[in-house]
Amino acid sequence: MIECDDCLNGFHLKCLRPLLKDVPEGDWICNFCAARKSGEMVKFPKPPKGKKRVRTAREKLLSSDLWAAHIESLWKEADGTYWFHERWYIIPEETSSGRQPHNLRRELYQTNDFADVEMESIIRHCHVMNPKEFAKAGNEGDDVFLCEYEYDIRWRSFKRIAEIENNEEDGEEADGDEDWNSCEGSDPDTEEDMEYEEENKKSSLTGPSLAHPLAANSRNGLIFGLQKIGAKKIPEHVRCHKQTDLEKAKATLLLATLPKSLPCRDKEMDEITAFIKGAICDDQCLGRCLYIHGVPGTGKTMSFLSVMRNLRPEVDAGSIQPYCFVEINGLKLTSPENIYTVIYEALSGHRVGWKKALHCLNERFSHETKCKKEEIRPCILLIDELDLLVTRNQSVLYNILDWPNKPNSKLIVIGIANTMDLPEKLLPRISSRMGIQRLCFGPYNYQQLQEIILSRLRGIDAFEKQAIEFASRKVAAVSGFARRALEICRRAAELADYRSKRSPSLSDSAATGKALVGMGDVEVAIKEMFQAPHIQVIRSSSKLSKIFLAAMVHELYKTGMGETTFEKLAMTVSCFCTSNGETFPGYDILLKVGCKLGECRILLCEPAAQHKLQKLQLNFPSDDVIFALKDSEELPWLAKYL
Repeated sequence: MIECDDCLNGFHLKCLRPLLKDVPEGDWICNFCAARKSGEMVKFPKPPKGKKRVRTAREKLLSSDLWAAHIESLWKEADGTYWFHERWYIIPEETSSGRQPHNLRRELYQTNDFADVEMESIIRHCHVMNPKEFAKAGNEGDDVFLCEYEYDIRWRSFKRIAEIENNEEDGEEADGDEDWNSCEGSDPDTEEDMEYEEENKKSSLTGPSLAHPLAANSRNGLIFGLQKIGAKKIPEHVRCHKQTDLEKAKATLLLATLPKSLPCRDKEMDEITAFIKGAICDDQCLGRCLYIHGVPGTGKTMSFLSVMRNLRPEVDAGSIQPYCFVEINGLKLTSPENIYTVIYEALSGHRVGWKKALHCLNERFSHETKCKKEEIRPCILLIDELDLLVTRNQSVLYNILDWPNKPNSKLIVIGIANTMDLPEKLLPRISSRMGIQRLCFGPYNYQQLQEIILSRLRGIDAFEKQAIEFASRKVAAVSGFARRALEICRRAAELADYRSKRSPSLSDSAATGKALVGMGDVEVAIKEMFQAPHIQVIRSSSKLSKIFLAAMVHELYKTGMGETTFEKLAMTVSCFCTSNGETFPGYDILLKVGCKLGECRILLCEPAAQHKLQKLQLNFPSDDVIFALKDSEELPWLAKYL
């Protein structure tokens, strides 16, 4: 038999007219569906009299009378009943975009909606496969379905499952040692576990499921998620190991760890919240643009994502109308034009070429589609590293910033970049569309850095107060980057932990039996970071090399771009020398200086025949160069450019 890819009815090859001798490759549509698509009136054959047609479970699933779910964990209740924690699948008709022409008849979407259901509600097993498995599926039966995307039921956006597996979303559910330590009992041991349990109770237990409001039976109690499975297979001495305060401090000071709160950016977050709410509630349905800029490491992206997390409960409660949220990082794009494909895939769950994606997005935001006005939800588009989308004719930025100006586009564009004057460097037709709404994130001072570190270490007694203040003042004097302050404190915690485990009797607080990170540990960590070999090379380099590197840092902060050309750099060096009484050596000698720094790997140099257009980039963080050059006795005037 052969199955129609449209109606999913089965036909014998010998019964078809015209006769089919071989199974066709690719999709096949029966004569009934082909005639119906051409506009003809078609009636399907009726079953024999006396035999009532019974719908299969597959047909009921595709008509929303049954639902599919992925079982995450199982357990037995005290009354003897069995329950399971599951993740829902939905059909394309239940998404905000509805069924599209590219959707296969057997296609499902995995959701981020969980619920607890009693085992008695299970009818039977079905196979949900990825595209490779689905293409090779042969004799698995009738209940075989395709799933390629996850659908976010709150933000109404799609994401390819392969990308989710390669890069865990938000890092909120990353496994750590504390997850395994809490497996022995049902009560949460840490504040983080309590917050996780409370969030899951609100999302899946106390209220109806968002994907299927009337689907699952709910129960009152704790959630036993995936982190509980397999705990018995881990050796007991590993599973029952309780972390010390120093080990907890090392884990929470990691840059990859998502903080529970983001201090010192309340004013900026309030402005972002007011902007988003004002744009969504705009009666004219016109889109808006907001440009966020600031030096790296000042919390631009993290502040915006915190605002989006804070708005999620308001969307669920109905106080804010639902909207789509699409997040894109320019560093992950193979080319600027590829952003059209990424946006269209996030909104429709279908991957096409960038030219077709641009055409479809123009239709959507120009409101030339056949759907009704009320069916188009507002869309918030976050573009991080916006300056990487600048092309020769700047057409990519023009198209993206032109969509919000269309009537009823309902598109809100948020651009984030390091360049302060990026709008002024663009063509007038683009800078005018970017608007005048901007938000600047300045460097942190030492009080703010100290508050950021203390907020991460809340409830963990591992640092002396003077040690945190010392690290904060050192970083604030150089760059004011929160990332560097966290790295120094984490390295100091590692040194203190190593010292306490190697010789407990020599720890700072041997009388109490508890080691703390002191001023000495922070000073050693700072020396490791700011007196590394590459910093020593920079300090011992020639005067012209120091001017060359200072010009590199100046160009980096001026343009916000990580790389520059030799021609632009030579002009900056010439201005520095002319303004401060130094002799400009000429292009030839300056080129030799750049080659020498490239041989030392202080700079990354692009091989090029035309040396003036050769691209250069710092191989180390800019604050390392600033630290090495700011106290130069030979060239004291460099400090004003750093």
